Amino acid sequence: MNGFARSTLALAVSLTVAAGANASEFADMEPVTLRLAHVVNEQDGFHIAAMKFEELVEERTEGKVDIELYPNASLGDERTLLEGMQIGTVDMGVITNGPVANFVEEMAVFELPFLFPSPEAAYGVLDGPIGQELLDRLAEVNLKGLAYAERGFRNLTNSERPVETPADIDGLRIRVMENPVYVDTFRELGANAVPMAWTEALTAMQQGTIDGQENPINVIHSFKLYETQDHMTLSRHTYAPAIFVMGMPVWKQLPEAAQTVLEQAAQEAAEHERRMNAEMQAEQLAELREAGMQIVEEPDIAAFQEAVAPVYEKYGEQFGDTLPRIQKALE
Repeated sequence: MNGFARSTLALAVSLTVAAGANASEFADMEPVTLRLAHVVNEQDGFHIAAMKFEELVEERTEGKVDIELYPNASLGDERTLLEGMQIGTVDMGVITNGPVANFVEEMAVFELPFLFPSPEAAYGVLDGPIGQELLDRLAEVNLKGLAYAERGFRNLTNSERPVETPADIDGLRIRVMENPVYVDTFRELGANAVPMAWTEALTAMQQGTIDGQENPINVIHSFKLYETQDHMTLSRHTYAPAIFVMGMPVWKQLPEAAQTVLEQAAQEAAEHERRMNAEMQAEQLAELREAGMQIVEEPDIAAFQEAVAPVYEKYGEQFGDTLPRIQKALE
């Protein structure tokens, strides 16, 4: 047998062995269905990430792990979903970092205003050792962190007036996530910060009981907030991660091969969502303008940063060495 024939045969054998090994990983696995929930609609980046995850997991486990998607807060708000995961009544979800930080306080470090200068800077920290350490901390509260998707850079909207400086925010009733860093950030900016679940915020904006809210462009677009919010400011005040998270009770029941697939698929789905968000943003901004929203593109960011300095003074030490490590990584 010549060298080419031998190498061809070796390759064929190795592929057969690999295929057999792969098949054996899931051949004897009992089929399982995992319910993945989130609180936003089917046009949102969370759903894009969830659909990609579903596709990858079902393909790579040969259908043995079936992912069922539950968007639109159909299984509850984000806090309810996390509590359900802890006790095993909800399997998994894509959850905004803010509510997750109520379970593991150190996760709130990512909520600090103007921490990340760009999406790429955020990805470097989240996908690196610091981000992984914080994902691992979720095990302490009976949750399993798989990967960081994104909510994105958050921007301010309101129904009252253009906002170019912190002085323009004074007195506005702004919905924020139920997270102390967000509450304190907007209080330092002069707002009447109103923490509430997103589902309640939508009703409150329609009824006029709050003046505004803060969210990434994709949320402002997908929820048609131009119907109640005339003004948007590209403040980019916080980069908000989101987390593919599972309940530890369900995670522990899965075989190791399935766990590996879930972790890898979550990371790939997260990166897919990030790319899609970046591609869609310019188009979404144009559509918001077309719908009548007045957009302040270049607010006085330096003034905003100066106004929120007390937030760093209050919370800086609370995160131990995590904040200095992030700041060093960003240098």
